[in-house]
Amino acid sequence: MHFAYTPTTQDNIRHLTAFMEEHVYPLEAEYRAFTQANPWQVFPPMEGLKERAKAAGLWNLFLPEEYGELSPGLTNLEYAPLAEIMGRVLWASEIFNCNAPDTGNMEVLAKYGTSDQQRDWLLPLLDGQIRSAFLMTEPAVASSDATNITTRIERDGDDYVINGHKWWSTGAMHPDCKLYIVMGKTDPEAQRHVQQSMILVPADTPGVDIVRPLQAFGTVDSPHGHAEIKLTDVRVPAGNLLLGEGRGFEIAQGRLGPGRIHHCMRLIGTAQRSLELLCKRVGERTAFGRELSKFSSIRQEVARCRCEIEQARLLTLSAADRIDRQGIKAAKDLVAMIKIVCPTMACTVIDRAIQAHGGLGVSSDLPLAEYYVYARSIRLADGPDEVHMYQLGRNTISAYGSLREPAETSPLSPGEGPGERQKGNE
Repeated sequence: MHFAYTPTTQDNIRHLTAFMEEHVYPLEAEYRAFTQANPWQVFPPMEGLKERAKAAGLWNLFLPEEYGELSPGLTNLEYAPLAEIMGRVLWASEIFNCNAPDTGNMEVLAKYGTSDQQRDWLLPLLDGQIRSAFLMTEPAVASSDATNITTRIERDGDDYVINGHKWWSTGAMHPDCKLYIVMGKTDPEAQRHVQQSMILVPADTPGVDIVRPLQAFGTVDSPHGHAEIKLTDVRVPAGNLLLGEGRGFEIAQGRLGPGRIHHCMRLIGTAQRSLELLCKRVGERTAFGRELSKFSSIRQEVARCRCEIEQARLLTLSAADRIDRQGIKAAKDLVAMIKIVCPTMACTVIDRAIQAHGGLGVSSDLPLAEYYVYARSIRLADGPDEVHMYQLGRNTISAYGSLREPAETSPLSPGEGPGERQKGNE
């Protein structure tokens, strides 16, 4: 296994790092103050930053090379260090059009969309003209099992009519959000994994009601937010259905696998910067007559952080390499591993950095508090830890011959399951 970065990747790392140092880090305090004072408004310099990123060739870096001229041609392994750099500032990914949930939605449209759907929605998303949201999670059911969802998508002549209740719809509060990808059931009586379908819903469709923005640990994540949404007799053309009736679970499997690895890549950058802030702090402060950096307990914490970050980084690169060479199906166990390891690792590292900073660590003067909210939330997003550990444990026991029945696939795992027809990336 060879993880040395190619000359092209090394150039991209230098280029992106220089961009961040010149244009992003200097705006962190201003961004934080603006979004706190002006929820649901776009940070004024954002559009200018996007234009700079486009001009610099740092645009749509996430899109896998298999999508030809739509993509800059990077593999997952080549994108990983770039996503890590973006993860050092939580809002930076949007500058480069590499932010969730738009990345997953763009890959869905690129892989499964018709030419009309791609013209109407993919191209504006690729150009950064609009934002989007993904509506799957529901408040009334355990959505870690996607087969539980109750939203109905019913055919009525040339249309589909949608009724349901969604929440944690990330991105739906953004003023530029124009499209929802909605997962619901077209046939509740069908086999368990082919009941679901996905459909495109313009955000301004009658019957769409944003009930409220949800708070995560008391924060609203302005300007993209996480919305609770009710869909009441929402009518859209039948041509808005993605791929066909009963194919929603298949699409979800393809979408969430790459989405998970992108989160893990960014979390490594978040943890790495937290470690750097920790080291800077303990080198500047004195307590009980000694520099904090000279306390053995501090040095041990720093050493643990460095080991844990590097372990997670190498495991994530391994998963990226496996996806590139063999496809998402072959990488399902590695993806489960990083989804278990990386958010917990980031929470631990960030927590140590907060502790070393004392009161400053939990303030809004540093990004550590918002880092922790992000990392802790990702332990639930795209399937909670328990789902991934259940699947990975079953597959591991089966692989070593102690379990005679076939290994299961969890309802949100990216591996092979009933109804899966796809291979490769999201």
